[in-house]
Amino acid sequence: MDLKSIYNLTAEDWHKEHQNDNWGIVGTNKFVNFLTPGALILDAGCGGGTISKYLISKGFKVVGIDFSEKMVDIAKREVPSGSFLVMDLANVGKLDQVFDAIFLRAVLLHIPKVKVGETIKGLLKKLKSHGHLYLAVKEKKPDGPEEEVKKDDGRFFSYFTMEEIKNYLTKEGLEIVFESITPSGKVNWIQIIAQGGVGSV
Repeated sequence: MDLKSIYNLTAEDWHKEHQNDNWGIVGTNKFVNFLTPGALILDAGCGGGTISKYLISKGFKVVGIDFSEKMVDIAKREVPSGSFLVMDLANVGKLDQVFDAIFLRAVLLHIPKVKVGETIKGLLKKLKSHGHLYLAVKEKKPDGPEEEVKKDDGRFFSYFTMEEIKNYLTKEGLEIVFESITPSGKVNWIQIIAQGGVGSV
């Protein structure tokens, strides 16, 4: 079963299970503080719209995309004031808007490393000059794999070091303005906020 099918099958349960995730609160609030009132944000890999709902409550306009139809259905139900589309990250170029900021939590970790660079490039084409990008991925454990398919549920994961993620962004002309490694259970989450520069539209 492919990743999209897995998330379609488990969407309701996944949405409920992740309502109380708190490891990203500090990073998300830092992201919010960089933005101006009314900013237009792309919530890429929006899932059931939990973060979109929070961002809208802070006075921002949000477009959420996810490749899972079921997740987008949940987002539309839970966040009627948002705008949600079924879309793969590879197709963000089809969006009409250019965004003040992009929120990318727990999304690149499902992308094979060989495609991460081009995925980031594609997203940056939709980020305004000097716009902000929030990114969160799981940290690679010292003796752990670079990539794996989870035996329990069949999901694909990529794992990263802080320097690795920073290099992807600085290579595209972004400036790192916030970085953090936050433990959550058995996982460490890397959170980075970068501001667009030379590499942005």
